[in-house]
Amino acid sequence: MRPRKLRGLALPLLLLLLLQPPPSPAHSSMRFDPTWESLDARQLPAWFDQAKFGIFIHWGVFSVPSFGSEWFWWYWQKEKIPKYVEFMKDNYPPSFKYEDFGPLFTAKFFNANQWADIFQASGAKYIVLTSKHHEGFTLWGSEYSWNWNAIDEGPKRDIVKELEVAIRNRTDLRFGLYYSLFEWFHPLFLEDESTSFHKRQFPVSKTLPELYELVNNYQPEVLWSDGDGGAPDQYWNSTGFLAWLYNESPVRDTVVTNDRWGAGSICKHGGFYTCSDRYNPGHLLPHKWENCMTIDKLSWGYRREAGISDYLTIGELVKQLVETVSCGGNLLMNIGPTLDGTISVVFEERLRQMGSWLKVNGEAIYETHTWRSQNDTVTPDVWYTFKPKEKLVYAIFLKWPTSGQLFLGQPKAILGATEVKLLGHGQPLNWISLEQNGIMVELPQLTIRQMP
Repeated sequence: MRPRKLRGLALPLLLLLLLQPPPSPAHSSMRFDPTWESLDARQLPAWFDQAKFGIFIHWGVFSVPSFGSEWFWWYWQKEKIPKYVEFMKDNYPPSFKYEDFGPLFTAKFFNANQWADIFQASGAKYIVLTSKHHEGFTLWGSEYSWNWNAIDEGPKRDIVKELEVAIRNRTDLRFGLYYSLFEWFHPLFLEDESTSFHKRQFPVSKTLPELYELVNNYQPEVLWSDGDGGAPDQYWNSTGFLAWLYNESPVRDTVVTNDRWGAGSICKHGGFYTCSDRYNPGHLLPHKWENCMTIDKLSWGYRREAGISDYLTIGELVKQLVETVSCGGNLLMNIGPTLDGTISVVFEERLRQMGSWLKVNGEAIYETHTWRSQNDTVTPDVWYTFKPKEKLVYAIFLKWPTSGQLFLGQPKAILGATEVKLLGHGQPLNWISLEQNGIMVELPQLTIRQMP
């Protein structure tokens, strides 16, 4: 029996282990009741766990001030945080309202084909676009958001449709949408809130109709809910909607959802768990999870005042991906386009760098499983992934040892049966068993030009 190979920057290394693959569960054609007990029993479509890496896109009217955070409206008008108040005082007339940013959200240079090509080059397998954030502005011509949507105001284009078509025509990525259940300042939501959510005007007339409209018109295969506004899932009728989504909708067989469907549901109910923003537990979880995080450490939306040190380096991003996948999660890495629809050079560079790394090392990421150990006990910054059918274990090491010898405490190797290779190098490497446990691998002496 022969293992295959291993590649490198966060150099995965593979060892052959004689292990039986787990039985794959049969596809379920069961119908789901509008209860968490029934909905939580739905098997997550297999494509999501195999994908491992997606791109989050935060884009909306908040991209016009592009200052501080995508929560600009809330911080300025509700919390009255001084730096936001002063920013408005210094740059806009006293009568200027947040709604006046709408016409300035031009998306003048938005080219969906160009975006799709960048996303394809990143190595991601799915995208999630903010179809509507907490400000309420919809990136499609929602029938339920009169005069506060991308057809009536600003771009005068159906952004969601343009990106959906480009992604499906030009890439092999899955198309997904984020949707905020609540809206900060919508009068119907505020009225419902004042009754402790006994009234349900807002979800009945706004949230639920828009969710059905989004799913039927754009068929997203990821539906990423957010923003419960402190209201329980009964207020949103989340279980009723999800039962329709899983039983009747045009994406019922392939759609995945998250866990943000009402106060108290996060990390407890729904499809994959997100638990919190930038969630990276560093250990194995019993339930499929996703680490949604940002390249800009301080904001999800684009910020004009960001400095170079505010952006994670490619090394830091690869580390996030490797740690996340080793512990059974997916990485959803966020970018924030500008008001005119461009992806800034720093975001594009990070995406393309990740794609370059995955071209060599993707075998150790995509379609892998968690191994019996997530990280090594002897050498820090070594993380493991596993392909049981192929009997391959990947050891992804984030630092090249100066001695040229890599000590691994977890693998149990067998002389004559275990082969070790470096991904992107291809030749078998010499190794010896260590006295107690594990192996020592002699790494090849490569010049910088020989590094894959």
